[in-house]
Amino acid sequence: MRLRPARGTASVGLLLTASLVYNDWVLQFFLPTGLHQRDSYVSELFAADQPYRLLFSLVEISCAVLVVTGGALAWSILPGGWASAGGAATVAFGMFSITDVLLPLHCAPSVERGCPEGSPWHTTTSGMVHFALFASMALFIIASRHGHPPLELVRRWGPWLLAVSMTAAILTVGPFFGHPGGHGLAQRIHLTSVGAWFALLAVAIFRYGAGDGPSSCQRGDVGELSLAKRCRLPGR
Repeated sequence: MRLRPARGTASVGLLLTASLVYNDWVLQFFLPTGLHQRDSYVSELFAADQPYRLLFSLVEISCAVLVVTGGALAWSILPGGWASAGGAATVAFGMFSITDVLLPLHCAPSVERGCPEGSPWHTTTSGMVHFALFASMALFIIASRHGHPPLELVRRWGPWLLAVSMTAAILTVGPFFGHPGGHGLAQRIHLTSVGAWFALLAVAIFRYGAGDGPSSCQRGDVGELSLAKRCRLPGR
């Protein structure tokens, strides 16, 4: 990558890894969790009384650390106010995710009668996670549309992923309004879309760094007019 190679490569690698680790719910296909994927929240996997709580908690925290680090690096290398805000929101998303794990559900409501659908603290942290996520997606999309930086993949596919992710997230709240069932499937669609977002962002950053990153915009290499077009230099 031409754009701060070490930081850019690290950011891409961390976000790509996070895109896979974020969907740790697939481990349910191999572990006897006792939870039905269609009707259980993923957060039930690391509820306080669940047998695989430690495993899923460690995976969730590890993923959050990947996102925080990758987001911080993206924040430091991408130009423009909107992109910087998107990187900051990504870091916030990771931090809130760690808090979400540290304040888990007390039990698994999908299989335990009398277990509440959520605890006040966990519901609050989950809301903060979603707010930071959607904010980061929206901010990066705005940045790409303004061309600061020109993340073409984000501009083209970001709005679709945001729409899918937000719709799926809304469909997960049924149990809180007395309409359980299917919310687990909706949440897993949401998580898959978030993983796809991290992968999309990583590839977009890689392509940006390998192309017209700021380090390739050196005065004297090309004519002033051509330089202004490539690098969006402000007029004098």
